[in-house]
Amino acid sequence: MDLSTKLLSIEEKIGRLSPVQKILLGTDGSVTKLLEVVTGEPVTITTRAQKIVPADEKIAEELEVSVGDPVNYRVVELKNHGDSEVLVYAVSHTPVNRLRPSFKADLMQADIPIGRILLRHHLETRREITDAEIIRADAELSTLFQIFRDEPLLSRHYTIINEQKPLIAINEIFPYSHFRDEKCVFVEAPSRLHLGLIDMHGSLGRVDGGIGIAVQHPGILLEARSSDRLEVTGDDPASVGVVRKAAGSVIASKGLAGGARLTIHRSPPRHVGLGSGTALALATAKALTQLSGLQESTANLAQCTGRGGTSGIGTASFDHGGFIIDGGHTFGPGKEKTDFRPSSASVGLSSAPATVRLTFPEDWKILLAIPEIVNGANGSEEIDLFTTHCPVPSHEVQQLCHEVLMRMLPGIAERNIEAFGTAVNTIQHIGFKKVELAQQPAFIPELLALMREEGVAGAGLSSFGPTVFAVSDGDLEPVKKASNDYLEAFGGGEVLITSARNAGATVRE
Repeated sequence: MDLSTKLLSIEEKIGRLSPVQKILLGTDGSVTKLLEVVTGEPVTITTRAQKIVPADEKIAEELEVSVGDPVNYRVVELKNHGDSEVLVYAVSHTPVNRLRPSFKADLMQADIPIGRILLRHHLETRREITDAEIIRADAELSTLFQIFRDEPLLSRHYTIINEQKPLIAINEIFPYSHFRDEKCVFVEAPSRLHLGLIDMHGSLGRVDGGIGIAVQHPGILLEARSSDRLEVTGDDPASVGVVRKAAGSVIASKGLAGGARLTIHRSPPRHVGLGSGTALALATAKALTQLSGLQESTANLAQCTGRGGTSGIGTASFDHGGFIIDGGHTFGPGKEKTDFRPSSASVGLSSAPATVRLTFPEDWKILLAIPEIVNGANGSEEIDLFTTHCPVPSHEVQQLCHEVLMRMLPGIAERNIEAFGTAVNTIQHIGFKKVELAQQPAFIPELLALMREEGVAGAGLSSFGPTVFAVSDGDLEPVKKASNDYLEAFGGGEVLITSARNAGATVRE
């Protein structure tokens, strides 16, 4: 393997590697000793797992043994002695039949570094690096390293050769955020469901008012590092555009010097009803200000990125999560708003104030179905819908408020999912939500009906869709399968099960 080419490929994907990171990926010596030099602390070994397993095809090929031969499988953590921080996670496979009895005895003892075992037995060995790559932190590794899920990890594979035969195959993993020589900020932010706009009539001198829930997945994960110019990378061009625009606004309005390299590690699709635009813009603003040592309120960040002009649910979800109702904006001549328009056409307004925030039961599971169709209304199309269908009849506003105040809110407070679900089902046919639902292809309302037939408490459309959601305190797997099967007939899509997130965005440096 050409290590230099591999490292260049990694840098093209996630940015510059520090000298220490390059050494850790490329060293042919003892990683334990190297870590002790870098940290200035002794490194301790904790064995997480060790057992004899039969070699599968991949391990058999790597170790040049037969499939099914006994192999010692060992998982260890290399930790900083001072604070027990996990520095490296390592998985090794060793062919048992190739070991001397004394070597095998030491290997099977817990918490002895392999390098020290090799020295103790005076074995002449060399290390052959076979791969270096980027992987993403899953639930186990994110917990182990105390990082965010989906953060990039640096991984290398190498083989220890003795007497021209592979003695040990090792995979070592450590976070990209470790061993850096520059400041790095990660921001993780929730997505949100937008259950509906409350008052698109305005007879009381206020309009808008949103109802929403922050959800765990899918969410935003954004990284910011210092740079002499503004760079934005990510898989989705639309999301990259949002981040670039927000970054430009923040840099200009806050007078930030220099630039930054911003990397989108995780983001839902744009314009599917999950609020990714607001979450991305606010995460960008938070990361840049944090990188510069500034402490700014979410409301301030929302204003300088042009978010929250109609619904305040996105900004409130970013701020503190949970179930949220916002109070909208003043309406009429000389007020905040003089006509009906979406957030995208309401730049410069303060974010709507959150008037209700409740902890949403996290044992109520939420199913999301995101059809693979043309995305929900946005831009001029969205503006036209507000102009054409507002004001909505005042009696529908009153009916919706009655549902929210006397059924939805008590349902959450008393953990009565039937009451909450009934309110969700009812408001699909009232006020502006009725307008949003009417813009969907016929199979979307039919999917909501299917979910209810499968036994969920409530099902609805999020924002302008096409994402639909269902809430249940029972097993959602059958509903997930039925929804997935149904979507296959209409071009497919993604169906996932998540839960509410009762906390806002999290920042880690």
